[in-house]
Formats: sequence, structure tokens, C-alpha cells
Amino acid sequence: MSLIPSNLEESLSDSIQELSRENPIMHDQVDWKETPEAHVLKADVPGLKKEEVKVEVEDGRVLQITGERSVERDDVNAAGDHRVERSSGKFMRSFTLPANCKMDEVKASIQDGVLTVTVPKEGANQRLASQNSN
Repeated sequence: MSLIPSNLEESLSDSIQELSRENPIMHDQVDWKETPEAHVLKADVPGLKKEEVKVEVEDGRVLQITGERSVERDDVNAAGDHRVERSSGKFMRSFTLPANCKMDEVKASIQDGVLTVTVPKEGANQRLASQNSN
């Protein structure tokens, strides 16, 4: 049972779809995997440099990923032909992480167009040490 009235839910869904059509970057999807040692988030950010993506911790436990893909300015040919299909604009995603995360040890990297954010978990080193001693 949804606590959101169906007409509001439909309206919100329509608004999100409209925003996604206007700015497809907002629709970027993120994979979130939890391992015994860390939370690992991965997002496709093709064509972006590390300087164009920002990973920050807000309010203690909120991981925020922001960035901007700029429009490439090309010269229009003599006939006036010009077509741009690749999306551009700003994007932002926020994730509230569990209390067992070491938010001061967040690591992020971009390789082959994939942003990987690793957030270690509290006690992960202790669990590994106890497993290795057995």
C-alpha cells in the first residue's frame, strides 16, 4: 500500500520523465554494492574528466555526486547544418549511507568512463584480521 496518493505519484512520475527528456544526464543510474569491507557505488560518466565530477559528504552521512557535461561548441558549416544529440548539463545524485560508514575515508576514481566511489565500513579491518587468524 502506497502512502502517496496515486494522482500525486503519477504527476511526480510524469515530471521526472519530462525532466529526463529535457536533460538526460539527470537520469544517470548508479549501481550500489555492499561488500563486507565497503559500500561501492558505480556510475557511468562517459567523456567526463575527474575535474568535472565532484564527490562530497554532506550532513555527515549523505554522499553527493555532482558534475556538469558542457556543450561542445562546433562551427556550423557553410550550409548551416548543425546537429547536437549528446546530452549536456548538470547532474546530481545523493545517497544517505548507513551509520557504519567511514565517511572521512571516501575514495573516488574515474576509469574508462566509470566513476567508482568506495566508502569503507567501520570494523572492516577487524573482521579481515579475525578471518585471517582463523
